[in-house]
Amino acid sequence: MNTATDMPMPTASIRATFDRVRALAPPLVDTTADQRIAKIQRLMKTLMKYRQQIYETGKLERGLSPPDMDGELVMLKFEAEFIAKNLHDWMTPKPAEPSLMTLGKKCYVRYEPKGTVLVLPSWNAPYVIGFLPVLGAIAAGNSIILKPSELSPHSSALCARIVKEAFPDGEVSCIEGGAEAAQALLACPFNHIFYIGNNHVGRIVMKAAADHFASVTLEMGGKNPSIIDKSADVEDAALKTSWGRMCNAGQACIAPDYVLVHESVAQRFTEALVREIKAMYNPKGTGFENNPEFPRIINTRHFERIKGLIEDARAKGARFEIGGEYRAEDRYIAPTVVTQVNDDMRLMKEEIFGPMIAVVPYRTREEVVEYIAARDKPLALYVFSKDADATEYFIRHTTSGSSVVNHNVVQSGTNPHLPFGGVNSSGIGRMVGFATFNECSNGRAIVEEGPPLMDPREMFPPLTDKYKKQLSDLLDREKPIPGFVVPMVSAIIKLRTMFSRR
Repeated sequence: MNTATDMPMPTASIRATFDRVRALAPPLVDTTADQRIAKIQRLMKTLMKYRQQIYETGKLERGLSPPDMDGELVMLKFEAEFIAKNLHDWMTPKPAEPSLMTLGKKCYVRYEPKGTVLVLPSWNAPYVIGFLPVLGAIAAGNSIILKPSELSPHSSALCARIVKEAFPDGEVSCIEGGAEAAQALLACPFNHIFYIGNNHVGRIVMKAAADHFASVTLEMGGKNPSIIDKSADVEDAALKTSWGRMCNAGQACIAPDYVLVHESVAQRFTEALVREIKAMYNPKGTGFENNPEFPRIINTRHFERIKGLIEDARAKGARFEIGGEYRAEDRYIAPTVVTQVNDDMRLMKEEIFGPMIAVVPYRTREEVVEYIAARDKPLALYVFSKDADATEYFIRHTTSGSSVVNHNVVQSGTNPHLPFGGVNSSGIGRMVGFATFNECSNGRAIVEEGPPLMDPREMFPPLTDKYKKQLSDLLDREKPIPGFVVPMVSAIIKLRTMFSRR
């Protein structure tokens, strides 16, 4: 199979593709909700046609089984269905409440396409991460270029095939390639850019977007904490944390990176965590490495990076409760739980993005908050507790893109009513459901003049004493105008207008 890195597209060709895709954007303003829904359904039908090949790419690149890949496709299917159900409403102009200064006028917001959208997804879930923003951009009426990650070359090639088949006119196009292709695309004047990945590249994307004043949606990772309160159901927390950290071999942006456990339950939790990892991924006792359903690391570079984290922690005195083994030939990293860590270790500074988790005991709530605040704001934060006051304290005194109480890794792509994204270094903007549509749209405020309520000349120079006094009185009021007054006056004006037309 030829891949993106085998056959890079020349920069001139990338610019020509952009110009062609951008030229297709203006007519999309006039497309109806039904037409956009039909495009989304065509894309989903094409995706499902290649379901077997999607399974094969997941196995080749990450060692995933068909149910793992079905999880990605289910999220896309539900997103497409949610858009189809709600798009007519989203596209309908939304009336705005009147204000004192717009009495008698018609005020509303209508959503128009931004124009041409670039989607730069990561490799760790290339179909859902790649196509979910595409669905929202189609719904909003944009033309789109998708550039899959070169780190998942088989998935990238299949995405290109799917896009070409679903959109032969090029309204949605796919460009394969590595860093040079990405740089060439970022030099083009897109109207909006989606980037999903790390914040190092996120900075590059944001700087490039600034050259064209393009808006951005950046979803980036970080070190996500999980807090195990002393009141938590320890066994339940261990069960869910084992799955949350080890699924996709830990290659998930919202997976917990480290666990802050109250010292009174730290030992019990650690033992339960090790026990659950064995039960999930080594149930027959034949070894994690022999489980065909335990995923592998995406490529040699990332394997070596995680191996480096393990060896750095080992050299600096960390205790390995389980794991710490690796095998280069198939990029295998064993499920690993580490204790007795410190801030000098790389695994406590860098996002792990692998099947490894650190357990850190704590004494007080305040200590937890200080520990988390000393690091970049995370994409996700988890709290396991039966104490409502403790849960509220942890959520109120921390910041994250999303949080889950008494579970983990269930907030992304599972509920289209919940916008998903990060905060500051872990992300900018929101995705999923209406949020994606909104990111790809310009919410245009419109005011339509109504019948005159007074002589309009009073508002223009030379200003009358009467008008000056009205403005001055508004500033001198110590109390705001009662909330019911403006809607009541507005209703009277509407009634008067209706009867005056008869």
